[in-house]
Amino acid sequence: MDKNEFAARTEAVRQRLYRTAYLYLGSEADALEAVDEAVYQALRALKKLREPSFFETWLTRILLNECHKELRRRKRFSGDSTLPDTAGPDAYDYLPLKEAVRHLPEELRAVIILRFFTGYTQAETAWALDIPQGTVATRQRKALALLRLELGEEGDT
Repeated sequence: MDKNEFAARTEAVRQRLYRTAYLYLGSEADALEAVDEAVYQALRALKKLREPSFFETWLTRILLNECHKELRRRKRFSGDSTLPDTAGPDAYDYLPLKEAVRHLPEELRAVIILRFFTGYTQAETAWALDIPQGTVATRQRKALALLRLELGEEGDT
């Protein structure tokens, strides 16, 4: 993959990357910075991409690493790494859902964000998180069950 193709493919997924970073970090500025840093890191490591068909999930994995770095930095300085108090994009604006997702353990939250807010398939989510697809399915079921409990929908399926 050459730099022109990299630029074109990056531009095509930029909005999806931003949405993912925003859901993780909760700040527009931090999300934009994380996306920019992820694109920069991906460009530097472009030769390490073995399979160009996995470009989007490869770039998403880099973005998630950048988001985790930022959350660790926040935790070091402020003692908490919560999601934002302001409304986010798309379906995440629904406040009780935002609060419920905030309370999920990190590994479950990552699956929910990638699967339902970013729109990745189970296979893409597994690749982005570097876990087996069966683990994604298990974490998804567990997270959805916890969200139902949190939102008071125990009887609904």
